[in-house]
Amino acid sequence: MWNLPERARVVEVGLRDGLQAIETPLSTDRKIAIVSEMIAAGFKEIEVASFAHPKVLPQLADAEAVLAGIPRPPDVRFRALAPNARGALRAAKCELDELTFVVPAEDGMALKNQGTTTDGLLDQLDEIREVSGGAGQRLIVAVACAFFSPCYGPVSKDARDKVVRKAIEVGADGVYLATTTGEETPLELFSGISETKHDFPDLEVGAHLHNRNGFAPANALAALSAGADWLESSVAGLGGDMWFPGDPSVLGNMATEDLIHLLDGMGISTGIDLNRVRHISEGLIEETKFPVSSFVSRGGTREELANATWD
Repeated sequence: MWNLPERARVVEVGLRDGLQAIETPLSTDRKIAIVSEMIAAGFKEIEVASFAHPKVLPQLADAEAVLAGIPRPPDVRFRALAPNARGALRAAKCELDELTFVVPAEDGMALKNQGTTTDGLLDQLDEIREVSGGAGQRLIVAVACAFFSPCYGPVSKDARDKVVRKAIEVGADGVYLATTTGEETPLELFSGISETKHDFPDLEVGAHLHNRNGFAPANALAALSAGADWLESSVAGLGGDMWFPGDPSVLGNMATEDLIHLLDGMGISTGIDLNRVRHISEGLIEETKFPVSSFVSRGGTREELANATWD
């Protein structure tokens, strides 16, 4: 019925896309401790830092120190984001498995987020591939606003494919299609990822999930049904685009604990321990005072409900 896989890859992005939305930065030691907790929970792919300018994102200014201090199990892949070529050069000096470069599929978001057009960012891709390749780092191109733009509305297949084709041209190791606004629908996810997998069958394609409209769980299943190679979420639902209007409790990424809870319930293995993820989430919510957006954090599992004491 669903055409779902038996196993799914989950990439945890809370330490980057999540913490960038927190006003008071966590200490470097605390970030390193969280990475250790994530490894113990079973995560194999963790985005740990951003090489944005420290004045732009002071919450992530300690990228080099975090990467120097985290444990290094051989089966865990660590990723960081570079918003431009200068950031990629900083990343190249660190021990890093994978570099992400963000390219919005439309100019409005590109100008707002990175100060240049989509074409301006695509022009940097050759240099960024050269830098990341020289450092032995895989390159993932993140297609922001891959389905819907806050500036223009629905994003065309041609606009999305323009970024994907350039990623392939420079030898990127994969792309992910981002639901940047959280207003994307399961039909858009299914169609967009199906088309990308069909047109570029040798390319790894992931889906980055935001949850403004509450569709993220449905979008996760739609992405997997369409053949997505991985899903991206943020522990505690931290993150989201800070300049979007609306209630902060709905602006974040999909909560990783909700994603794991969903996949567990569908019989899809991730290798990640839900209870350990919930423990990490609870600690971060207490520290950051971020609004609790996770449903499993607020409502629990059905096993917990079945075992509850009723008056």
